[in-house]
Amino acid sequence: MTEQHNIDRRRFLEATALAGAGILGVNMLSSCSRRNAAQGFFPILTGAPAGRELRAGLVGAGNRGTGAALNFISCGPDLKIVALADVFQDKIDACRKRFESYNRPIPEENCFVGFDAYKKLIAMSDLDVVILATPAKFRPEHFKEAVMQKKHVFMEKPVAVDSVGVRSIIATAKKAEAVGLNVVTGTQRRHQEDYIETYKRVADGAIGQITAAKAFWNQSHVWFRTREEGWDDMTYFLRNWNSFCWLGGDHILDSNIHNIDVVNWFIGRHPDSAIGYGGRARRLTGDQFDFFSVDYDFGNGVCSHAMCRQIDNCANGTGELVIGTKGYTNCINTIYNLDGTVKWQFDYGKDANGQPLSQLQIPSYVQEHMHLVYAIRKGKYINDAEETALSTLTAIMGREAAYTGRKISWDEIFAADMDLGPKVMQFGPVDMEFPIPVPGTQHRE
Repeated sequence: MTEQHNIDRRRFLEATALAGAGILGVNMLSSCSRRNAAQGFFPILTGAPAGRELRAGLVGAGNRGTGAALNFISCGPDLKIVALADVFQDKIDACRKRFESYNRPIPEENCFVGFDAYKKLIAMSDLDVVILATPAKFRPEHFKEAVMQKKHVFMEKPVAVDSVGVRSIIATAKKAEAVGLNVVTGTQRRHQEDYIETYKRVADGAIGQITAAKAFWNQSHVWFRTREEGWDDMTYFLRNWNSFCWLGGDHILDSNIHNIDVVNWFIGRHPDSAIGYGGRARRLTGDQFDFFSVDYDFGNGVCSHAMCRQIDNCANGTGELVIGTKGYTNCINTIYNLDGTVKWQFDYGKDANGQPLSQLQIPSYVQEHMHLVYAIRKGKYINDAEETALSTLTAIMGREAAYTGRKISWDEIFAADMDLGPKVMQFGPVDMEFPIPVPGTQHRE
């Protein structure tokens, strides 16, 4: 295993193997029914409704998976995590210990380890819900298995790392819809009351016709792992998954996708093309960039800028801005007139002492689980998968524009024969090269 250049083995920008790509794109991209048709959105809840006991299994027992599982059981009554699956035993052990500390023991016989552990968990007949929280590379296959076994699904974003994975997610989303399986994803801003109320007003014309937007997530460096003695190639990749594009998709997918998704949501469609750039100066492991800057063209003169960075001691900030002909909004809680004066602001209410609150009392990453439980118990269908797949592909399009220096169109990226990573998932050596991308070509004297 090496991290040197061998661009032909990992990039997609050759003629696609998919015939009739334009027809495929049109046929597959029809929106799933994701909300209560009468209201447009699910109600904002202070707790999931009571009902029959729901038993869930967690696939991917790391920090994010454990957090998602805890969010699930905390959102309402009679909700249980009864099974775990992960490729590493120590992840299972740590997750079980965490649940034991809350007096929520998970039986050892319901804990599965290895690359096929997800199949063993999902095959359990007494599971109602599967929580998918592994690195995103595995999401399409795990989602497909969950729907085949007729399980409701919560899955984290991003939902794929490449075009092949995105198309798989969309196809599985349609199968889930056909059999009435509910699917909620980790794009929690779409379940967040202040975002929803802002969106409603923008949709009703509060800022006029949308002309531009920006989506940004700038922060310090995130976790990484250096290789330890005794780790084979695959172990190192999985222990350090956040540093490798084939596993996590790079941080334009892992973090900036939240903001990109909000912009797609508010504009009401995905962009037509992307041009971008990025680079790497500070990272110590992996093959990813430190920063991205991408211009998305939505057509008809509408554009959006997405930027993200993970470098210490730089100016940071996270959020969105959508600009219209009559005003603009930060998307979360305030709408402004063009002169900067406040036109509308979300009211967070007051605390027990009568003091104004500045944030929601129910975190959005709990509210999204409330909506999943509400859908199951109340028979109100929800399916976030296709929308999140389209936002994932938007981020992939921006990533590839930055990696290559090329203008990438939506039709091209959707139809691309891009399938990152090794073909066989097993511990041991990995006979592939994972180069650090360099856009364009070397200039000559």
